[in-house]
Amino acid sequence: MDARDADLKKELDATLQARRELGEEYESALVDSFLEKVDQRIDGAVERRVRRQMAEQQMVVARGSRSPKPTDSWGERFGFGIVSMVLAIPLSAIGGGIAHLPGLLVAWAGIVGVNAFQAVRSNPEIFSGRHHRRRHKDGDDWAD
Repeated sequence: MDARDADLKKELDATLQARRELGEEYESALVDSFLEKVDQRIDGAVERRVRRQMAEQQMVVARGSRSPKPTDSWGERFGFGIVSMVLAIPLSAIGGGIAHLPGLLVAWAGIVGVNAFQAVRSNPEIFSGRHHRRRHKDGDDWAD
């Protein structure tokens, strides 16, 4: 338990003690006061986290490098593909059962659209036609 948690526990204990001394008629005001302190604590933590992330992003921009994206991992792309294919089965059945071929085409257009959006989001250069050449560690050139 860190010092902030200990301070919050002391505040809660003080609020409960005040409630015992003052009675139920002050319970709402005491709870509101305690919740206000909790809100302030949360707001401060969120503000610190946002400032830290903004500073990290500014450092990445200042260095001129691309920030790593959490969606760049192979596991997430693979998982998204599996979920997409699993959901394609009932969507195809519903679309084809209700509207026949046009419904099936709409369902698959949506599936392809969602996957294309995910691909562009995780790799913005995918449809731009730009290929960057890099030097591989053994000296061979290869394109992204």
